[in-house]
Amino acid sequence: MRVLLIGANGYLGRFVADRLLADPAVQLTALGRGDDADVRFDLASGSPGALTRFLDAVHPGVVVNCAGATRGGARELTRHNTVAVATVCEALRRSGCGARLVQIGCGAEYGPSQPGSSTAEDAVPRPGGPYGVSKLAATELVLGSGLDAVVLRVFSPAGPGTPAGSPLGRLAEAMRRAMQSGDGELKLGGLGVQRDFIDVRDVARAVHAASLSAAQGVINIGSGRAVRLRDAASVLARVAGYGGALHELDGPPVPVRPSIGHPRSETEHTAPAAAYPYPDGCGSWQQADVRTARDRLGWRPRINLEESLADIWMEAACRI
Repeated sequence: MRVLLIGANGYLGRFVADRLLADPAVQLTALGRGDDADVRFDLASGSPGALTRFLDAVHPGVVVNCAGATRGGARELTRHNTVAVATVCEALRRSGCGARLVQIGCGAEYGPSQPGSSTAEDAVPRPGGPYGVSKLAATELVLGSGLDAVVLRVFSPAGPGTPAGSPLGRLAEAMRRAMQSGDGELKLGGLGVQRDFIDVRDVARAVHAASLSAAQGVINIGSGRAVRLRDAASVLARVAGYGGALHELDGPPVPVRPSIGHPRSETEHTAPAAAYPYPDGCGSWQQADVRTARDRLGWRPRINLEESLADIWMEAACRI
């Protein structure tokens, strides 16, 4: 099976590439903006016609799209997350390859959820910021394309390679600084937020399963369990061997810029919120209903949060 992977050098794409390469039945071609891509192509500015010609030449059986932007203004997010997906869909419609499309969506498409609830795929999406809106628009383009396609709505990815701007990345970096300076007290904001963290390697397994399946529509990819960031901080402290006190500051973290990004957005500080009290636009609670992934992909998460946090800490510790 020949697979075209778009965005192979991104946070999720690297692990998806590793997973696909481990399958001897897969012939992988990477398309992206970097020099190390097999083929250089910028989805945000490239034409559907150019991509169609490449698809006809390579003739993949599956196209996996892990590309996209996680932060920036509404215009940039729309260009990289929505217009780029429109290019992929149009190129696949024009091409004679008949490839299946596996699109990576995001839990931010749903927006805030009722505390204590699990969000299923039939929930009405109400994204709370430009990032979620741009990803939801991409999902709607895929669903309306008439292609053989599936959208995996990934909740809060964690594990090795976690960006420093994500909630868990910020926790690890703050703990690293405290340990390096010998500070016995760590003050953090937004620890009351509860998110459904899923290890990036489990996400890669889900992409592999979706590539081989006939499932269509939207499928949630998460752990199925919301975890309070305060509890994640306690586990991280134990993994890191940090014996200091953890104190929560009032108010959730808010981005410096007015644009709202994914939980992986950078440049955030602690302050009371006004318009958008949560940087990812998802409110205080998110938890995925993952029964569809189990039933239609035969997929279940395998890696627990403590292992993900241990890997995050190992990378942070290397900077001490």
